[in-house]
Amino acid sequence: MTHPPIARLRALRSVELLTPHFAEATDFYEQAWGLEVVEAEHSSSWLRGTGEEHHALKLTRADRIGLGKLAFAVGTPAEIDEAARGLETRGITPVSGPGPLDQVGGGYGLRFRDNDGRLIELSADTWAVAARGRDAAVPVGVTHAVLNTPDIDASVAFYQDVLGMRVSDWSEHQMAFLRCNSDHHCVAFNQAAWVSLNHVAYEMNSVDHFMRGLGRLRHHGITPAWGPGRHGPGNNTFSYFTDPTGLVCEYTSGVAQVVEDAWICKVWRRTPELSDVWGTAGPPSRLIRAHMAGTPDGGPVVPPVDAEGALA
Repeated sequence: MTHPPIARLRALRSVELLTPHFAEATDFYEQAWGLEVVEAEHSSSWLRGTGEEHHALKLTRADRIGLGKLAFAVGTPAEIDEAARGLETRGITPVSGPGPLDQVGGGYGLRFRDNDGRLIELSADTWAVAARGRDAAVPVGVTHAVLNTPDIDASVAFYQDVLGMRVSDWSEHQMAFLRCNSDHHCVAFNQAAWVSLNHVAYEMNSVDHFMRGLGRLRHHGITPAWGPGRHGPGNNTFSYFTDPTGLVCEYTSGVAQVVEDAWICKVWRRTPELSDVWGTAGPPSRLIRAHMAGTPDGGPVVPPVDAEGALA
């Protein structure tokens, strides 16, 4: 017997990152990356972009490095209650909820774990925030997260069947791009040796904001680890960096918009001219690929060394 998805997800609302370098990470995302701290405690900070969400990023002090949770927006508290019933029919026990969320930003929601053990939050009725202007070259908010998984088919099936996402495209059988709204992807899975966070992407309002954001980072002495360029799958611009924890963050803009009745899923070849259709970025280095891979135990990434003893 098949069951309908537990909810209609509206968007990726926020991510939580775990870091032992809490103060340095907070300074990076506020001073250089361009987010605004809306609340801070001894071991957590919440940062927003120029969008409508109370926060796009939560940083939490921890012994290990990686993803704390993914939070998705759902329309109403009634949909949260229905999602809880949907989990029950699948034999999935919520970690918490449904009910009021005792957290900065408020809301009504529930939390559960996906097939790889990641913490997923669904929430509605979060706190409204005052509008911010979008002229500055700073992020609107989070737009997608790429997740490493040892079983890409099982992960895609879970997010399709349980969360109702749709596959937009594949990059051979190495990556799958899934959407929950008109954006080409809000989550992507990368076939890997272990479960870890690959990277988190932050939306810039336009290509001009994207490029001016790179200029602002350069004034902070921060240059891209890969990029700028434009991907084939998703058609979005990209430029990747590492934060003080070693986690990978991306500026992106112009992601493809999907018309549901007209979109046809494609399988893209993994070739340089399709990974970067502009041809400006070159291939990713061994170093950025190591950071994207993360570690199976949530420890720091050990940079790869080439035969001459230099960072690759």
